[in-house]
Amino acid sequence: MTAVASRYLSDSERVKDVMQDAFIRIFERFGSFRYRGEGSLRAWMTRIVVNFALQDLRRTNRLLPAEELPDTPDDGGQDFADVPIDVIHNMICRLPDGYRTVFNLFVFERLKHKEIAALLGIKENSSASQFLRARAMLAKEIEEYRRING
Repeated sequence: MTAVASRYLSDSERVKDVMQDAFIRIFERFGSFRYRGEGSLRAWMTRIVVNFALQDLRRTNRLLPAEELPDTPDDGGQDFADVPIDVIHNMICRLPDGYRTVFNLFVFERLKHKEIAALLGIKENSSASQFLRARAMLAKEIEEYRRING
């Protein structure tokens, strides 16, 4: 669950705070959990952690409207199978908060831009734009990593 929180929050102290709050909620609400097959407990706990991470981002005004974000070039649909997963994780963690949040919700939580927009209180187009910009930034980082590491 800590890995889930750190996908959204770059500061380890904020991750710890979110994890503490999330696990308090998990323990408080465990009686309301309903088993729905393999993986349902993990999915339920993950949703709680994600919600607390998003609350933290909103509370600290770390989500910028798309109009305030810099433009980035298109990524060209690069493959990144040759880049170690921990390197990719670090690249994702270095994304600006808004980009990282939308990227994680779209890629890892598999939400649609309409759902992300409703969850974050932004426009659907802003969600799509932030995702594309995040993907482009990651592509640039991957290209740089490959250039340096051969």
